[in-house]
Amino acid sequence: MFDSASAILLARIQFGFTVSFHFIFPAFSIGLASYLAVLNGLWLKTGKTLYLDLFKYWAKIFAVAFAMGVVSGIVMSYQFGTNWSVYSDRTGPILGPLMAYEVLTAFFLEAGFLGVMLFGMNRVGPRLHFLATAMVAIGTFISAFWILSVNSWMHTPTGFEIGANGQFLPAASWLEIIFNPSFPYRLLHTVTAAYLTTALVVGAVGAWHLLKDRGNPHARKMFSMAMWMAALVAPVQILLGDAHGLNTLEHQPQKIMAMEGHFESHPDGAPLILFGIPNAAEKRVDYAVEVPKLSSLILKHDLDAPLPGLDTIPDDEEPPVGVVFWSFRIMVGLGFLMLGLGMFSLAARWRGKLYEWPLLHKFAVAMGPAGFVAVIAGWITTEVGRQPYTVYNLLRTADSVSPLDAPAVGASLIAFVLIYFAVFGAGTWYLLRLMRVTPHAAEEDAAQTPIRSAGITPHQSVKNTGGVARREPVDHDARAVDDAGQKE
Repeated sequence: MFDSASAILLARIQFGFTVSFHFIFPAFSIGLASYLAVLNGLWLKTGKTLYLDLFKYWAKIFAVAFAMGVVSGIVMSYQFGTNWSVYSDRTGPILGPLMAYEVLTAFFLEAGFLGVMLFGMNRVGPRLHFLATAMVAIGTFISAFWILSVNSWMHTPTGFEIGANGQFLPAASWLEIIFNPSFPYRLLHTVTAAYLTTALVVGAVGAWHLLKDRGNPHARKMFSMAMWMAALVAPVQILLGDAHGLNTLEHQPQKIMAMEGHFESHPDGAPLILFGIPNAAEKRVDYAVEVPKLSSLILKHDLDAPLPGLDTIPDDEEPPVGVVFWSFRIMVGLGFLMLGLGMFSLAARWRGKLYEWPLLHKFAVAMGPAGFVAVIAGWITTEVGRQPYTVYNLLRTADSVSPLDAPAVGASLIAFVLIYFAVFGAGTWYLLRLMRVTPHAAEEDAAQTPIRSAGITPHQSVKNTGGVARREPVDHDARAVDDAGQKE
C-alpha cells in the first residue's frame, strides 16, 4: 500500500504526527505548572482555602498531562535514530549536548520535586511544598529553553564549523550556538503561547461550571484569573508574534513569502492577502482578498517598501506555500479571537457582569481548545516553512533521512497512529472527565497516601493491644490540618 509513497514523505508525516501529539501536552503543562505555583503562593499569602482547593483540583489534571507529555516525548527521540539517522550523525556534535543539558537541568529538577509537589502537602510543610511547586514550574520553563534553543539553531544556525566528515562542530563559543538569532523571539512567543493555552483551558472549565452554577466560588475564581490572563497576555502575544515575524523576514525570507502568499515581487509596496487559494502550479493566489500595501506596512513599516517574492527563489528551495499560507492564517485568526475574548471579559468585568453573561461563558467554553490548535498551527508554519531543509540552507531534508524503504516507515507510522489514538485518546478522555467534576471545598490531594507494599513496618495507626496488632481507622481529615490549624 506504500509503493506510491516515498520513505522521506512517510518519515516526515510520522515525525509531524508524533510531534503534534506531544506538543499539546507541554503547551498545557508549562502554563499549568506556573498557575499551580501562583495558586499555592496565594494560599500561603492569604490563608484562603479556596486557593488550596483550586490547587488540588488542577494538580490532579497536571499530573496526567505531565505524564502524557513525557511519554509522548520519549518516542520522538527514537525517531532520530530510526528515520533520521543521517541528520542525527551530522548535527549530533551540536544538538546532542544541548539535549543533554535539558535532561541534566530541567528533567532532573522536575523529577526531583514533582513527587513532593503532588504527594507532599502534608509531609514537608506548606513553605517547602510551595518551593517544590515553584521548582517544577521553573523546570518546565528550563525544558522549553533548551528544546527551543535546539529548534531555533536549526532555523538560524550559528557558532559552528563543518568538519572533514561533514558534521556540524561547535566553533568558538557555545553561547553563540545557544543564543542564535531566532532563539529569543521563538522562546518568548512559544512560552507565552503556552500560558495563553492554559488560560483558555482554565477559563473554559470555569465557564462550563458557571453555566451550571453561577454561584460556585471556585468556578468564579478560576474564570476570573483566566480572563485576566487572556486580557493581558493576548495583546502581548500579538506584539511578540510581530517581532518574531520581522526576525524571520531577516533570516528566512522565503518563509515569509510563503506565509504572505507572495509568489511575485512587489517593488512599490506589497498587499496583505487576507484569504485566497495558493496555486503553486500557476504561481499565484486564486480568489485573493487583499488590502493594498498593508503587508509592506506591517513588515517594513513603510507603505511603499519593496518586498521580494518567491519568483526570486529557485523552485527547489521554495517551501510548500499552501500549507504555510493557511496554517499561518489559522494561528493569527485564533490569536485575534483570544484578544476578542479578553476584551469581552474586560467589558463584562467593567459592567460587573463577569459571572452573569452566558454569552461570554459560552464563548470561553468554545475557545477552550483554541490554544492547542494555535500552537500546532504555529508549529506547522515554522517547520514546514523551513523546508526543504532540516538545517536551514545547509542540510536538506532529503539528505537527512535514514536509508529505509517506504514499507518499513509506513508500517511504523500505522503502528504509531493506532497506539497514539488509543493511549492518548484515553488519557485525553480522562482529563476531560476530571475537568467535568465540579470544583468544591475540601478537594482531595492527587493521592492521599502512597500505596504501601506488603512486609514493611506497619502504619502507626496499627496499635499493639495485649500482644495483638489491631488496626484502627485513619482519620484523613485530621491529618489534613495545616500548620495554622485550618482544615483543607
